[in-house]
Amino acid sequence: MRIAVFAGDGIGPEVTEQALRVLEKLELPGLELVEGDVGGAAYRKHGHPLPAQTLDIARSADAILFGAVGDFTLDHLERALRPEQAVLGLRKELGLFANLRPAQVFAGLEDLSTLRPEVSGKIDLLIVRELTGDVYFGEKGTRTLEDGRRQGWDMMSYAEDEVRRIAHVGFKAAQGRSKKLCSVDKANVLETSQLWRDVVIEVSAEYPDVELSHMYVDNAAMQLVKNPGAFDVIVTGNLFGDILSDQASMCVGSIGLLASASLAEGTYGLYEPIHGSAPDIAGKGLANPMATILSAAMLLRHSFGLEEPAARIEAAVAAALAAGVKGGDLGGNAGTKEIGDAVLAHL
Repeated sequence: MRIAVFAGDGIGPEVTEQALRVLEKLELPGLELVEGDVGGAAYRKHGHPLPAQTLDIARSADAILFGAVGDFTLDHLERALRPEQAVLGLRKELGLFANLRPAQVFAGLEDLSTLRPEVSGKIDLLIVRELTGDVYFGEKGTRTLEDGRRQGWDMMSYAEDEVRRIAHVGFKAAQGRSKKLCSVDKANVLETSQLWRDVVIEVSAEYPDVELSHMYVDNAAMQLVKNPGAFDVIVTGNLFGDILSDQASMCVGSIGLLASASLAEGTYGLYEPIHGSAPDIAGKGLANPMATILSAAMLLRHSFGLEEPAARIEAAVAAALAAGVKGGDLGGNAGTKEIGDAVLAHL
């Protein structure tokens, strides 16, 4: 069990430390942790946000536990050298095409959502986002039109095999949950989305036990606020998935509790909290590490098939919350290490 640990910037090292304490407490046989530099920290040390030695560590590992990247003092750099490029580079180089973002309200935290408690309390969904295609990775540029106006352009496209493989991930995820899959697109306007819908329908023939529905992205955004409990698994493209998964996180109430997985073919994956580097509280011991701890649980489940210890971690986090151990993002005053101590105690 060789795990690459990329703590990154800001609060990344603090929250990652607590997740590692939890993994080590489990005393899993064969566990090996190998650290590497990413993001702004890597740029300052090596001159690049994803240096070659870090990529080598990633390739030699079975999975990656990732903290956070982002350093506003480096925003002046050309785009290719900014800290966030470390994440995009890892996705591309390692073929991390499927992003899983679960969103669930923990018992007793319903009031933290901006939605009414009777609405937010029903949220228990998973967003499956395609991660290496779409407009984010298409050709792009700026040009000057004949009349002298500047124009920016970005190419949105999906090949059918790219849609097919993420559709399989979505259907398989639904099979392990409530067997309902909602495919989100904009097929009434975009040809890319029409192909997406056609291919998802083709794949659905292989999963007769899963109920497939389709929804335009604007309606999906509305339904996430109006009736989020109606969703089980959502599968969608890179752009729409980026937006909807962030929206779902705020429907839950706090991004400090939400983990994510970015998976390649097979069992390889990168696991990270969805929050950023939060430079305003970095180094102060205030960050909530629960999302990173829950990311470690996802790592054990998806990359190593270790359901029992993954479930133990999740139960320990839930027990700590039920006992009133809450960080500042949840309206409490527990610090990073205090939260880690509580999760370890319940573990």
